Amino acid sequence: MPKTITVRPRTAVGPDGPLASLGGLLREWLPRQRWFAGKDRPVTDLSVLSVTELVPGCLHLLVHASHAPLPTPGGTSPPGDCYQLLLGLREHLAPRLERAYIGRAEHGPFAGLAVYDALHDPRSAHLLLERLRHPGTLGPLRFEADPAALVPGGLPPRLLDAEQSNSSIVYGDAYILKVFRRIQPGVNPDLEVSAALAAQGCTRVPAPVAWFGTSEPQPATLGVLQPFLPDATDGWTLALRALGAGDDFTAEAWELGRAMAEVHLALAEAFGSAGPGENGRTAQAMGARLDAAAHAVPGLRPYVPGLRAAFGALATCDTGPPAQRVHGDLHLGQVLRAGRDWFVIDFEGEPSRPLAERQAPQSPVRDVAGMLRSFDYAARQRRPWRPEWARRCREAFCAGYAARAGWDPRKKHALLRAHETDRAVYEVLYEARHRPDWLPVPMAAIKRLAVWGG
Repeated sequence: MPKTITVRPRTAVGPDGPLASLGGLLREWLPRQRWFAGKDRPVTDLSVLSVTELVPGCLHLLVHASHAPLPTPGGTSPPGDCYQLLLGLREHLAPRLERAYIGRAEHGPFAGLAVYDALHDPRSAHLLLERLRHPGTLGPLRFEADPAALVPGGLPPRLLDAEQSNSSIVYGDAYILKVFRRIQPGVNPDLEVSAALAAQGCTRVPAPVAWFGTSEPQPATLGVLQPFLPDATDGWTLALRALGAGDDFTAEAWELGRAMAEVHLALAEAFGSAGPGENGRTAQAMGARLDAAAHAVPGLRPYVPGLRAAFGALATCDTGPPAQRVHGDLHLGQVLRAGRDWFVIDFEGEPSRPLAERQAPQSPVRDVAGMLRSFDYAARQRRPWRPEWARRCREAFCAGYAARAGWDPRKKHALLRAHETDRAVYEVLYEARHRPDWLPVPMAAIKRLAVWGG
């Protein structure tokens, strides 16, 4: 039976703790990962919150990485974050695992061993599936499953290469396991929402069949297994394909709007509505995020007065539809089309925002604005830019949404403008930090929104 070790932060840095072997390697490796939140900031301190030996040579760790804080929309970033790691240890690394190589430990209990990201290892991926197929506990880890879902064993695993804020393993083109990397205490919304929608009979969102979490240092969700849609294509790929072929995308956008309205209606049924939105408080929070973003990105500062006017208009307009649970980070990469049907995935919300904020009721216009911004992003991926393509898609999406929701986002002018502005401000900060070459895309929207009156 695999043994379990719990290492307290105060002993993790000692001569016999895992950080004696792993600390230097992880300080170099973590900031290079797509899912690491503290990019461009050196890791100032690293502590192990828990470590569990899944099998000999495969460790599950929760580590806390501290770094210098930076201004973020809404305030100052936390001094660090908790991350989930699966690390493999071998004397000799197989050639197929070279891309997963982190380094060779020079000191401590693992001295001389090659350290690598074990999610790239089929053996470790198979082990995770078997744990989910046979629920139970292993130290602080707890594996659970829907008793009605019978997941077969022996499904070949493959780690998806797509850039994302988590890591996903597909098993036999039948299931997909999302392994959350950045961990916050509580139930992850991706599990909470998909389970609630499944109970409502909503088929637009794949239902969870198994999941796992931890009890230490605080209860938290670590991963979710859901059905995989092998013939599905994400909306971003479909939109770029249509643009490249010179094809119209309005029919697909209309159906997508209708599908998103269905999901919003199911979310309201599952979680309830919170009554009219508090536009004044929302506008104040948007203004705070704008100030923080302008501090971090000087190119945003000339447009601050015009953008602030959009938030001022929000504070005095009608409240719009009731606040409710929403997706929180909706864009074309978060929707899949299989056959003629659209599906919505990834209900975590913006990972940079606190869990309580992501779970709080918000205006569904926020999701609508996110998708409208995504059409603009797609249209700017090819030159010359095709603003009319984006405009038609935006109109079609809103029309499809209105046909199912019973209200039209386009008629909530001030509300839509404010949420689209808030989203564009978020995009500016994100691109400036992570993808500077993409910064002109949200900046073009900023220039438009700062003077948009119609």
